[in-house]
Amino acid sequence: MAIRRILTIDIPADLAILKTVAEPVASVTDETRALMDDMLETMYDAPGIGLAAPQIGVLERVVVMDLGDKAVPEGLEGEEAEKASRNPRYFVNPEILWASEETLPYEEGCLSIPSYYDAVERPARVRVSYLNYQGEKIEEEIDGLYAVCFQHELDHLNGVLFIDHLSRLRRDRAVTKVKKHQRMAA
Repeated sequence: MAIRRILTIDIPADLAILKTVAEPVASVTDETRALMDDMLETMYDAPGIGLAAPQIGVLERVVVMDLGDKAVPEGLEGEEAEKASRNPRYFVNPEILWASEETLPYEEGCLSIPSYYDAVERPARVRVSYLNYQGEKIEEEIDGLYAVCFQHELDHLNGVLFIDHLSRLRRDRAVTKVKKHQRMAA
């Protein structure tokens, strides 16, 4: 497994990739699983809760997520508790089959848009379909943070960033803040 560089919107070549629609994956192979393993390690290192393949420059319809929502055995604390709460999820060729009319506003962030967070309103529940790590087709109805994160990552596969859901003023503010943050970090 390897940690990959996460593309950011302040670099024009990165932004061009992030704005490109990813290609479907023919089947889940060992190569696909190796990509998902690298993505998960990269996401944990960042740290984040979701990562789409285009964010590391791979234009394939692959997403990993971990909301840290696994029950933690009693007595574990700190890093041990964090690792025990990990619940990695893998999505190949994810799609939304149905979305509720009810929406959920959620303050989103993005590893490709460091240091910027803003509220985005998305369907509160969605029925989704995808291939898992083993290549099995899964259909499930999801809600809450799981649904928000799924939709956010699916947007990445379609060349859409969460700031594209914002007003022009808020989107411009996000870009300015990221550029300033990246200059200060350099």
